[in-house]
Amino acid sequence: MHENSTELAENKLLLLYILKNLKMPITNGQLTDIILENNFINYFILQQYISELVHSSFVKYESVNEKNLLLLTDKGDNVLSFFKDRISSGKITSVDEYISKTKDRLKKELTITADYTIEKDNCYIVNLKAMENETLLMNISVNVATNKQAISLCNNWKENSSEIYNNVMNCIIKD
Repeated sequence: MHENSTELAENKLLLLYILKNLKMPITNGQLTDIILENNFINYFILQQYISELVHSSFVKYESVNEKNLLLLTDKGDNVLSFFKDRISSGKITSVDEYISKTKDRLKKELTITADYTIEKDNCYIVNLKAMENETLLMNISVNVATNKQAISLCNNWKENSSEIYNNVMNCIIKD
């Protein structure tokens, strides 16, 4: 079933509105979570809209810290400023509330990364990274013996990165 042109325009404007109000670039996955958690648009139509917005240069992808992030272009910002009133007030309220609740989590997802790779001899290399304003704060690579340890390290880093960072810095820098 095809949406009418008014609904299509409102949904694309909503995507522009989200990117503008977050005031930071986000991944396609994060934008998808925002849309799906609020039941605004189904997944497949959302991906089509994102592609169309990129194609028309209203949004663009930018590689930051090895992540492809979506951000609003000046062209997209201009379109939004002219047509923002076409977004329903209910959707704007839902987006504003969602952003205020989740902005810190979204930012943390972009600045704290943890992943692992399996190396020869079945050992795992865990890479933990903390960034702030595109500046690398800490980058740690650790060799562990099991997949369970690798997963645990990644999860602990994601949950407690500030505390771990402070503890490491306190151990290394002694006045």
